[in-house]
Amino acid sequence: MKWFHNLRIAPKLIATFGAVQLLMLIMGIASIGSMSRLNDASTNLATNWMPSVRAVMQLRTDVGELRRWQLAHMLTDVPKSLATYEERMAKTLEGQRITAAAYEKLISSPEERAIYDDFSRNWQLFLVEHDKVVGLSRQNLKAEARAAAAGASARVLGDANAALEKLVKMNVEGGERASAAAEAQYREARALSIGLLLLALIVGSTLALWVARMIARPLSEALEAARAVASGDLTRDIGVRSRDETGELMEALRDMTGKLQSLVAQVRAGTETIATASRQIAAGNQDLSARTEQQASALEETASSMEELTSTVRQNADNARQANQMAQSASGIAVRGGAVVGEVVGTMASINDASRKIVDIISVIDGIAFQTNILALNAAVEAARAGEQGRGFAVVASEVRNLAQRSAAAAKDIKGLINDSVDKVETGSRLVNEAGSTMQEIVAGITRVTDIMSEITVASSEQSAGIEQVNRAVVQMDQTTQQNAALVEQSAAAAEAMQQQAAQLAQIVSVFRVDASMMAAAQPAPPNRHAGAVVATSAPRVVHPGPKPAPRPSLGNSAARADPQADQWETF
Repeated sequence: MKWFHNLRIAPKLIATFGAVQLLMLIMGIASIGSMSRLNDASTNLATNWMPSVRAVMQLRTDVGELRRWQLAHMLTDVPKSLATYEERMAKTLEGQRITAAAYEKLISSPEERAIYDDFSRNWQLFLVEHDKVVGLSRQNLKAEARAAAAGASARVLGDANAALEKLVKMNVEGGERASAAAEAQYREARALSIGLLLLALIVGSTLALWVARMIARPLSEALEAARAVASGDLTRDIGVRSRDETGELMEALRDMTGKLQSLVAQVRAGTETIATASRQIAAGNQDLSARTEQQASALEETASSMEELTSTVRQNADNARQANQMAQSASGIAVRGGAVVGEVVGTMASINDASRKIVDIISVIDGIAFQTNILALNAAVEAARAGEQGRGFAVVASEVRNLAQRSAAAAKDIKGLINDSVDKVETGSRLVNEAGSTMQEIVAGITRVTDIMSEITVASSEQSAGIEQVNRAVVQMDQTTQQNAALVEQSAAAAEAMQQQAAQLAQIVSVFRVDASMMAAAQPAPPNRHAGAVVATSAPRVVHPGPKPAPRPSLGNSAARADPQADQWETF
């Protein structure tokens, strides 16, 4: 019957109820057959024998009434009474005919037919004698009527009554036989029904107990396994004995238990890992809190230093602004001096040019004097040649020559003086040019100094603004550090709460018992020491950099130049 065990529950129940229903069908068919036979017997009794008995009894009653009305008719001579009796006799005869016609339809055997025919024949003879007796009594021949009634009428009436008695006896016996047959059919049907009912009960109970055991036993085992799992025992061995729904349930429970073992083992390992990690996080948060406080203190000192540096840089910026103004003023004075020197250079250049022109004029005068001297010499020679006529002209020529010589000497002296003046003017012009160049260099230097002072002023202003911004950033960092300290404290509290939750979870999971091999397979990996390394890292040293000229700092660059430990802090 292994195949029946492996059937699913629905086919099992269908087969069991099918067998019970088959027995019920057999019992129903047998009961229907018995009831049909019992119904035939009952129908025969109700539709044949009992109506026949009632009809025969009614015939006997009608015969007796007709005889009684006949006798009453003979005993009275009142015409009204005679009519009444005759009317009653007519009704009785009419009822007798109806009853006889109904009874004829109920006759079911030749013997009964023969007896009824005997009754009918005697009854017809009695009716003939009855008419004679009633006729004599109507004629008031009472003695003759009584004689006729006591004679042939009484004889044939006795034969008719005897036939009716036989019919009554036959129908009563037939009814008794039908009743006994119905009772026998009832007993037989009852015995058959009881037998089939007992058989159906036994077979149905056996099948029900068998199927119930096949269903309830795995369910009971599943219930015990579920209770064991509920109590925390995951080491219970769950066997599968069939392939029906209960077998699938046991297999599902076995898989569930296995998965629960793995899950509980992993949860235990996870709780240990969480506990270890939470302890490390708590330790790291404590160290981080201490370093955050140190950093907050260092930021406060930095903020104080930045405030002092801000005031110093602001003062330097004011000094640089004043120096810039003075340099601009000196630059203006130097520019004006350069302009004056330039004008002097121009004037010296004009004097030099004028001196050169005078030298040129003196040269022309010297040339004229030389030529005049030559001409005077020639005139003297010509006057000497002319003798007395030319003596006056010779005197004039001599005077002209003297004047030419004195003019030449004067021109030479003037030329010397002019050349000396030109040389001095050239020297002065060269010195003035050099002074102009020097003034230009001085102006350029003062301009560069002014530019540098302007740049220093701008740089000082920018440095002051940058330092103020850095100061604000430091204050903001101080506030952020204070917030981080609060967050670190909250994180430490959360880590402690997580550690407590992990301990509670480990305590809750500890009620489950699992295989050692499952626990060994689910052992947690060694915890990552990166957090511990971060915790062990020394706190960053606060550096107080000295002031230096630099472009306006930006927060992005400051963050980029931050301590490399920041990466570890961020990772942590």
